[in-house]
Amino acid sequence: MNIRHKATTIRLLDFQSVSMRAFHMTWLAFFLCFFGWFGIAPLMPIIRTELHLTKEQVGNSAIAAVAITILVRILMGWLCDRIGPRRAYTWLLVLGSLPVMGIGLAHDYRTFLFFRLAIGAIGASFVVTQFHTSVMFAPNIVGTANATAAGWGNLGGGVTQFAMPLLFTAFISYGAGSWWSWRLAMITAGVALLLTGVAYNFLTQDTADGDWKTLRREETRTHDVNKPSAFWQACRDSRVWSLALLYAASFGIELTVDNFAALYYTDNFHLSLRMAGVVASLFGMMNLFARALGGIVSDRCNRRWGLRGRGLLLGCTIGAEGLAMLLFS
Repeated sequence: MNIRHKATTIRLLDFQSVSMRAFHMTWLAFFLCFFGWFGIAPLMPIIRTELHLTKEQVGNSAIAAVAITILVRILMGWLCDRIGPRRAYTWLLVLGSLPVMGIGLAHDYRTFLFFRLAIGAIGASFVVTQFHTSVMFAPNIVGTANATAAGWGNLGGGVTQFAMPLLFTAFISYGAGSWWSWRLAMITAGVALLLTGVAYNFLTQDTADGDWKTLRREETRTHDVNKPSAFWQACRDSRVWSLALLYAASFGIELTVDNFAALYYTDNFHLSLRMAGVVASLFGMMNLFARALGGIVSDRCNRRWGLRGRGLLLGCTIGAEGLAMLLFS
């Protein structure tokens, strides 16, 4: 779909223009999704003891939270193409808030695994975030916009590592007890997601040119936009697979660290719940600048070498990550 009025600059203090309002809402929504997605991770030392979880069960729950995201991301891409990013994000936030709050009802391994699996669906927020910023910003700045929105959203994976133990401690101090405190902390995160979903519906629009469904109907009159082979054409494109493999390698490391870092520090270094969260948060906090910097460099590479330049940059980044993991593990 050809959007005529895409923004060509990023003005962070602009909260009035359609493009910048969408930018701020996307990174905030993604931040809270990451916060809810990995909010349970820094509390696992408490939950493991309370629910009598084995090492294998802890691992299985972490895998479940990530695995379901693969399927839901494909679904969200399909929904964005058909109903637009505003409606897609609104429904994802509202429905995704339910298992985040619902995990407070978990009383054994099965119920905990079920809700952890369902929570993983909000990991698809990345798709809508990138889709919405892509249709709002012009090619000269879209890499920076995508990377900054995604990076500040990923920041939620770092903030939640120290914020959830603090929230847990706050409820403890008010006399809630350990049993209630971690549940109330997750309910708080779920309520924040629910309210953000409502706000997203009213504060954003699909594109700078208007409503997605209206634009799609207008385009349908002159073009065949419902080609059933579009998905398979994408699957046959080698560039799609190369980017998918590169992204799987880099994002896979991030999700693994977000899931297990706090538990690792409590088990191997005997840190308190709060201190383990603080140390674990340092990894995710790098997104404050690292991902945005990657977007800026990516835009420069794109001007000089096109998509090949973006892919080369990503490959070099993953190589550096792998070397660092090998040296410091």
